[in-house]
Amino acid sequence: MQSAEAKFNKNSLLLALRRYSTAVCEMEQTVLLPSLLRDVPSDDLWDSEAAEDTCRDLYDNYLMFKAIRSKVESGLIPLDDHKAKNNGALNKKLEPLLDKDPEALFRFHLKGLFTVMTDLTKKTQSVTEKYIDIIGVSK
Repeated sequence: MQSAEAKFNKNSLLLALRRYSTAVCEMEQTVLLPSLLRDVPSDDLWDSEAAEDTCRDLYDNYLMFKAIRSKVESGLIPLDDHKAKNNGALNKKLEPLLDKDPEALFRFHLKGLFTVMTDLTKKTQSVTEKYIDIIGVSK
């Protein structure tokens, strides 16, 4: 019997989503006292100013990773007004692409989503590793 990962190409979005979900599950199973992550600065640099405002420490990252996994597994939810305004400018830039080449727009979004999920997986694994360092247990 093949493993679940063997069914997908290494560049499959489904595999990237599965890896992220697995990383978050491992983080939840490892981090038994999430409050120990409070006030521990994250070494990761976030590209977005909005992300910097919301993810000040590892505890915030921990909560965000869990929330993202929940959204990924349950489906899309409406964006709040602040995020919708920020994404509005990007949507206006991409609208001409949609009219001319929907396949190019699809590939653009697919590549972006794959990149984001891979990055989130690495950052989730980093939170798990830092928690292990904090409590001083070897894995």
